[in-house]
Amino acid sequence: MTTVVSTDGTVLACSVTGSGPAVVLVEGALCHRSTGPGAAIADQLAAHHTVWTYDRRGRGGSGDTAPFAVEREIEDLAAVIAAAGGSAHVFAHSSGGAVALRAAAVNAGVTRLAVYEPPFSTTEEQSERFGGYVAELTAALAEGRHGDAVAALMVYAGAPAEMVAGMRGAPVWPLFEAVAPTLAYDAAALGDLTGAVVPADLLATITVPTLVLDGGASPETLRAPARAVAAAVPGAEHRTLDGQTHEVAAEVLAPELLKFYA
Repeated sequence: MTTVVSTDGTVLACSVTGSGPAVVLVEGALCHRSTGPGAAIADQLAAHHTVWTYDRRGRGGSGDTAPFAVEREIEDLAAVIAAAGGSAHVFAHSSGGAVALRAAAVNAGVTRLAVYEPPFSTTEEQSERFGGYVAELTAALAEGRHGDAVAALMVYAGAPAEMVAGMRGAPVWPLFEAVAPTLAYDAAALGDLTGAVVPADLLATITVPTLVLDGGASPETLRAPARAVAAAVPGAEHRTLDGQTHEVAAEVLAPELLKFYA
């Protein structure tokens, strides 16, 4: 493990593997280096790239300096990129894609950007559901009900309430509860005051080559945002990975990333 210090003094825990041009991976909600898909993706890329994975603030081995603002997450990614040599390719999954897109828009050292299913809203119904989720999440966190906050995310994402209730006894549940406060950070990155609508005006300012991916077996609520993001970023490519869901397989994803980063 290595550490990087962000602009506000927050210490970020990082893992580095492989050799070659730098790639930084940005995880989605509830994930960090040891629980997210980043480790498997890093293994797939390490033969061609030096791959940096890091715990986003408030997760795993990283600190969490108050007060939070979306700009702090952008500074965190920029700090990791700086430690990786000052510029890097980036891959971001799910809500991590919202952070990476915002970082690319402010020239944080991103050279090529790939995102997988950033979960923005593309319909009024989705936006209203997101607003309801954020209200439920905010109340649960304010009252210290971290388990309820995690459950709110899972139900919002489409998991049956009965299945979520059963998961509360799973060994991984305490790990989810430990990082539950960071769900508010993901919501803010998506745009909690705007219903998580695709920030087209912001995305239109991105000038780095961008690849937006989705899974052919994912629901339309995730595939439509991917298409909308690709349409908003000038010159962006859009590709669908046949048979994949939001839990994309590293061995399917990696060849697309290697081709794009080459």
